Amino acid sequence: MRTGRPKQALILTEEEQDRLQSLAHRARSQPLLARRARVVLACGEGLDNKTVARKVRVSLGMVGKWRSRFLQARLEGLYDEPRPGAPRQVSDAQVEQVVIQTLESTPRGETHWSTRGLAKATGLSRMTISRIWRAFGLQPHRTDTFKLSPDPLLIEKVRDIVGLYMNPPDHALVLCVDEKSQIQALDRTQPLLPLRPGQLERRTHDYKRHGTTSLFAALELKTSRVIAQLHHRHRSSEFRKFLDVIEAHVPAGLDVHIILDNYGTHKTAMIRKWFAKRPRFHLHFTPTYGSWINLVERWFAELTNKRIRRGVFRSVKDLEAAIREYLDVHNEDPRPFVWTKTADQILASIARYAQRTTAAQPS
Repeated sequence: MRTGRPKQALILTEEEQDRLQSLAHRARSQPLLARRARVVLACGEGLDNKTVARKVRVSLGMVGKWRSRFLQARLEGLYDEPRPGAPRQVSDAQVEQVVIQTLESTPRGETHWSTRGLAKATGLSRMTISRIWRAFGLQPHRTDTFKLSPDPLLIEKVRDIVGLYMNPPDHALVLCVDEKSQIQALDRTQPLLPLRPGQLERRTHDYKRHGTTSLFAALELKTSRVIAQLHHRHRSSEFRKFLDVIEAHVPAGLDVHIILDNYGTHKTAMIRKWFAKRPRFHLHFTPTYGSWINLVERWFAELTNKRIRRGVFRSVKDLEAAIREYLDVHNEDPRPFVWTKTADQILASIARYAQRTTAAQPS
């Protein structure tokens, strides 16, 4: 039986292992390099070329090529060699200066650089500035928002709620409860121009208001079914009525874990008395400014994107009918939302963000 030539052992150092793991996760920014790194990592496990080819889903020749290249030049062998062409006209020093100027300065009288403005200031072309920004992931024209929770019980609340999501209790129901208040019934001032080949749907930018409604909703964690009720106001009395609806839908023998935010109507004397008389209901409050952890907010986003934002409603009655129709369609074939991040991952992300925020502040 032929066994072929024995392959030279490919042994990775700890530093090479870490570097290859980092490269292997660049599936979007550098897909070719990521594939080569995955090939070498598989070879480092002691697998033969055929097994590596099947595991990484590449050709046998590719495995042999990059195994050989790595053995000859280690990590440097994974990178493409410089290709022939015109010499660079922009030096490393100029690239560095563009990056530093983008990050550490702003144009006079403006809040951020544009490609044309920085091109004029540096003497480079607008396309050169654009390519440098793209290479370094710089987007001065964009901004984002954030809000760190000041809740002193942030860690405990995150662990409590994520624990319910990742390991829900047996013989109990987990409900994510909140209200989407002041939903506006908006009508456009002129008729819509419908979608056509080569033409987007068009609507006027202005609108007419025809009143508002408030939606109370409880999302069941395991099934994603939604219990909902519409009211014209969102006081504690309306919330109390909605709790009665929840109680009517839940079998008497089950405990109920309710995830709520810190809205004032959830903590009035009337509501506290309601829960005190029903010991099978257990409350779990989200952190301050932490409504993102309540899964029903994800369902509200779906409702807004798919039914409300582009809808045309000539009355509150039309708006409520549209919401009820969306609710019925959702409950006919609900798909559960799956929570994937652990509490440790969330808290580590918050810690990194807090450290970056602190480091960015002037001392």
